[in-house]
Amino acid sequence: MPTHPAAGPRESVRVTLDIAFVLAVLCLSLLLFATGWVRMDVVALLVLCALAIPGFVSPSDAVAGFGNPAVITVWAMFILSEGLTRAGIADRISRSVLGCSGRSGPRTVAVLTLVSGILSAFMSNIAVAALMLPVAIEVARRTALPASLLLMPIALGAQLGGMTTLIGTPPNLLLSSALESTGAPGFSMLDFAWLGVPILLAGTAFLALAARRILPDTDTTDLGRDQRALRATYGLAERILALRVPRDSVLVGRTIGASGLPGVAGLLIIALKRDGRTEALPGRDTTLRGGDVLIAQGRLDRFTMLRNWASLEIVRETPVLHEKLLERTMLAEIMLAADSALIGQRFNHREFRERFGINVLAIDRSDRIQHSALAELVLAAADRLLVQGPPEAMSGIERSGQFGRARPVTPEVARSAWSIAEQLFVLRVPADSPLVDTSFGDNRLGDAFDFRLLGLFRKGEVLEFPASDERISQGDLLLVQGREADLDLLRGLQQLEHLDGADSFHEVFEYGQLDLVEASLHPHSKLIGQASDALQLDERYRVRLAAIWREGRPHRSALGAMNLQAGDALLIVGPRERLARLNDNHNLVLLNPVQTKPVDSSKALLAGALMLTVVVLAATGLVPVHLAALCGVVAMVLSGCLSMEQAYRAIEWRSIFLMAGMLPLGTAMHETGAAAWIARNLVELFADTSPWTAVAGLYAITVAGVLVVPPVALVLVLAPVALSLSSAFSLPPQTAMMAIAVAATSLASPVSHPANTLVMGPGGYRFADYLRLGGLLTLIAAALTALLLPVFWPLQPPS
Repeated sequence: MPTHPAAGPRESVRVTLDIAFVLAVLCLSLLLFATGWVRMDVVALLVLCALAIPGFVSPSDAVAGFGNPAVITVWAMFILSEGLTRAGIADRISRSVLGCSGRSGPRTVAVLTLVSGILSAFMSNIAVAALMLPVAIEVARRTALPASLLLMPIALGAQLGGMTTLIGTPPNLLLSSALESTGAPGFSMLDFAWLGVPILLAGTAFLALAARRILPDTDTTDLGRDQRALRATYGLAERILALRVPRDSVLVGRTIGASGLPGVAGLLIIALKRDGRTEALPGRDTTLRGGDVLIAQGRLDRFTMLRNWASLEIVRETPVLHEKLLERTMLAEIMLAADSALIGQRFNHREFRERFGINVLAIDRSDRIQHSALAELVLAAADRLLVQGPPEAMSGIERSGQFGRARPVTPEVARSAWSIAEQLFVLRVPADSPLVDTSFGDNRLGDAFDFRLLGLFRKGEVLEFPASDERISQGDLLLVQGREADLDLLRGLQQLEHLDGADSFHEVFEYGQLDLVEASLHPHSKLIGQASDALQLDERYRVRLAAIWREGRPHRSALGAMNLQAGDALLIVGPRERLARLNDNHNLVLLNPVQTKPVDSSKALLAGALMLTVVVLAATGLVPVHLAALCGVVAMVLSGCLSMEQAYRAIEWRSIFLMAGMLPLGTAMHETGAAAWIARNLVELFADTSPWTAVAGLYAITVAGVLVVPPVALVLVLAPVALSLSSAFSLPPQTAMMAIAVAATSLASPVSHPANTLVMGPGGYRFADYLRLGGLLTLIAAALTALLLPVFWPLQPPS
């Protein structure tokens, strides 16, 4: 019979300074995990240091996590998963799924969910989701089903399958390791199957019946489509220009990169037609000739706006007008504060001016003064900025906390030390200029060129810092900082002849000169948060980024200024043989990978047999699970399923450091009594209820926490609490641990598990889609747990 805590006075756990400190570390780490202000692996290492330096854990215990059997098993499983993938398992699965799913939506969803679940019982959940993503895309393409119907089920299936075995997911291994650390029996390989298999089967049936009713069903999420449909979905053909270079153009003899067409006009040059031949995706170093026809993708309105600026005339009144402007403004040097939030951000003239009310004229970095191309700089702590603005704005930047004190600079110093006069010129607006009666905000010259509008002179009056809605008038004089040479580029753009390029655009794709590949950022990519240029597609592969799909719509212009986000879908264009090289890019998961040669799946059976051997050795107890996994890794490498270099790259080190860094927190919570203090409060909360209510409360806490906190981190925090709670209620600790294992399956949030994040962009999902489908699936898992946990893990006190 279940036993309840004894009535009457209870032994209390006093909150000591040690407990308070450990709880403070716990709360701060959970806050950082939930907000994402600091990388989760860095948070874990901070926790390790915070506990080891004051002596809350011994030096050996602080680093013991790196040699913990559970951690060893996890990194070994990453390698085994990579071996299965490289052996051609995905290709065989794709053919098998297509053979047995037919064209029925519910049947296809069920097959993909089950396959994902079965694989993830023995492979990393993330690896399964990445492996199954292109499979689901190919199935969607061949069956004409929307990819949005299939992608979330494979991510959820991978997580459901992970709860069926000991090695299926890191939380299972960590909970078993926590049990063993107290002297209690850990879980065996198939202990989780008693709950996991029924939940997987019920979840599969639910997804097959409910996915079509709940998930979005739109053409925009139909990834895996053919080339023509890809171009239509991303709207590439809507922004196609054909531009002829006149024989007397100033652009003749310049390279494409130096012509201003890619960087200034924001055009993606798809093809170059010359002497009856077409060159697909010409390089930036290609020299332009008279008569060349460029097929480009871009915004016609932006291109037309830039051509309008070429109507302006240079006048030689710069020193006089600049002196007039300085009578109402001031020059100053400022340095970024050591803790400035601007450090590490790409410099943006317009945003800086609107935020602080000043113009940045130059940046001094390591005694090298840069006046141009400032928008390409990422601000660093030691940067010194020369700025110009009204005195009140200078006072404001000091109060902002982002900079040190502003040091005034005389015009003479600005000219001599900063060479600022060489970068100033004046533009006159002629009567016939198309810019007359348009606003500065409409034209946004500084967004295209490295120009800064310092002031406006109209009818003898000085207008410093003209507002974005200020209208341009005939005869206006614009004091501009920049390079006069850029005006030649403007005139070159004006000379280009605009033709109809739609037919030529389609030809380069229809005749096989160019292909399109769609990719999603890997959830653990180091490029998340960086500018899209960090992909180095042009430099490394000589292919280009054509569009980014984000939040339900494509972005096709100003891609270089966009920072990559988790869940983005990227459309990449290039010749087929170059696109095939992207298959080895570990930052991308290709949705329609290009194969230049047949997939070698000759070692698929061998890799599968090795994985099966690992499972059998661990399940029978002949060899400890971590040792079995290590032996499997060695066998995979020796058999040629993958190389050691590939094995090293397969390990998701962020997850390894997260687990190893957080394990000392569990040790400290146990040794200081913090876990017992939390458990005692839970005991008092559930004192007048049954022990099952306490287990249900622990389950609910885990389900709520996993919405925002990584499951591994949450399990490491709750494991010592569950052990203390079990002791207080005289319950078998395995019961509470099994409840946490099921509850820690993150089904209703796209952010707390990488498998969910991986399919978010390609599936066109929003947060609410995860809450609706994953939330209902969470309720089904909870109901089955409530039904089956008392049967297989009853509340019998240990004998």
